[in-house]
Amino acid sequence: MKYWRQTVSIYDVISLLGAIATFLFGMNTMTSGLEKLSSGRLESILERLTNNLFMSVLIGALVTGLVHSSAATTIMCVGFVNSGIMKLEQTVGIIMGANIGTTITAQILRLGDISSDNLLLSMMRPEYFGPIMAVVGIVLYMFIKSGKKRIVGQLLLGLGLLFISMHTMTAAVAPLQDVPEFRNLFVAFSNPLLGIMVGALVTALLQSSTASVGILQALTSTGVITFNIAFPIIMGQNIGTCITTLISSIGASRNARRTAMLHLYFNVIGTLVFLAAIYGAQLAMTPAGGLPFWSATMNMGDIASFHTFFNIGCTLLLLPFHKQLVRLVERTVPGDENRAFTMLDERFLATPAVALERAHDAVVHMGTLARDNYRISVSLLSQYDAKKVELLRENEDTLDKLEGALDNYLVRLSDHSLSAQESTQVSELLHTLSDFERMGDYSVNISESATVLHDRGISFTETAQRELSALTDAVGEALDKTLDCYTNRSRELAFQVEPLEEVVDLLRDELKNRHIERFKTGACTIEQGTQFLELLINLERVSDHCSNVALQILRRTAPKNDLVLTDTHAYLHQLHHGSSQSFDELFTAYRNKYMSPIDAA
Repeated sequence: MKYWRQTVSIYDVISLLGAIATFLFGMNTMTSGLEKLSSGRLESILERLTNNLFMSVLIGALVTGLVHSSAATTIMCVGFVNSGIMKLEQTVGIIMGANIGTTITAQILRLGDISSDNLLLSMMRPEYFGPIMAVVGIVLYMFIKSGKKRIVGQLLLGLGLLFISMHTMTAAVAPLQDVPEFRNLFVAFSNPLLGIMVGALVTALLQSSTASVGILQALTSTGVITFNIAFPIIMGQNIGTCITTLISSIGASRNARRTAMLHLYFNVIGTLVFLAAIYGAQLAMTPAGGLPFWSATMNMGDIASFHTFFNIGCTLLLLPFHKQLVRLVERTVPGDENRAFTMLDERFLATPAVALERAHDAVVHMGTLARDNYRISVSLLSQYDAKKVELLRENEDTLDKLEGALDNYLVRLSDHSLSAQESTQVSELLHTLSDFERMGDYSVNISESATVLHDRGISFTETAQRELSALTDAVGEALDKTLDCYTNRSRELAFQVEPLEEVVDLLRDELKNRHIERFKTGACTIEQGTQFLELLINLERVSDHCSNVALQILRRTAPKNDLVLTDTHAYLHQLHHGSSQSFDELFTAYRNKYMSPIDAA
């Protein structure tokens, strides 16, 4: 230990830490510059060119090579999947390509191994090339106030800092080559499990496999990094780079978690296969002295080459199994919509009664999703949360898919011999699933209004918020009663929806008039008024579709020759004009419940 302290000074430790900090800052600066320079074009490329699997691998590699971060590319994919621009299957190739693209930085840093008397080649070494790029970059960045030249300056500055920090790291760790304890420490890393754990841990802490590979490249100057040591560490670094995406997916939507798991599975499976192959070959060749390169010392170029070889090898190995990878992820992170789709089994079509019951259950699931989306959209008005928006969009995507699947299923069922009652049920299901899907659409509209309010920093007055809360509560109760009455086929609950819907109409008109008065007195702006009135329209339309669903249950459970069966409009007209004491009592109770809070304000 005394020799260690004499060989490695506190200055070396501080230099190493400072170099790592500079390396990370340089990477961040360069990546930020590249993203600004692309002006969104990288996202556009990913969006448009991912239908072909091989093209998506290439695009993933190119984009990651530009931004120097596989995590950034993967997170972009998460955003596209959640917004519905891309499917989960399309991200497989991009993620595989991203692992290849992330090796570009290591290939650039291998310039540190250049050794030549040629002046031009010598200038490519980090200790010379880095400062030159940094000087050019800082001049452009500091003295040009706007435009692409300033962004290019930021990019060059970041790249220059990478080279400078790489040279500093190499110099800081150089004394360690004479420290026996350091050599013994790295001998321990030849244990594959320990090497993988160390590589993954360092990468997870730095949140960048590029940075951890750069540190490993710098350590090659000590002469202790051999193939059997570097091999498991590099594989661990590939696993560790998944941590950033996994962390970002915590509490996020199902597709975000699936994309993160896809990245993890790709790296873990690739690591296991390479471990088995290389250690198997080493064991098989033990009588002949083992693999010839097993104990060979590695330099920066060797590290970069193996890193690239490993990731290309994993891609070639797993690319033919991309569909199986997707299925594995879907089983690992299951979604409730899978249960709904499996209800619509073709085998049930031969037994219409069973098929109708299954279709009813699937429509109930649509109603549950619609109600969930309504609650999410309303919550966004008081507390905006981008992750909730992602979940809402995902639910809406499932609603749309279920609508299409149910339409197709019921049309195919209609081709079978159905009784009059069964034909009526098919018609009821078609109408109801359309109503639930439309409720989902209006919930999306409400969420879009919430996004506009959040993005523009708009807030309603306390009075307007209280009024809006009364209306959202009333619509929420109507939606709860609608779903309950449809799920349980309850005539009693269905009858309670229409008087509540009339109160919603009353609230809408009253709140509209009040808001117009506030606008006239200058208590609210045009922008506030536009968003408020837009919300009133969408909330009232959710209530209208609740009324439609409840009427389907009333018709289905009505006694023979009841007016609701023969003339729905006449039935509603009578209810609204005093023909039912029960209806009037419910209307009065709901009106007092929801009008009183805003009347007292």
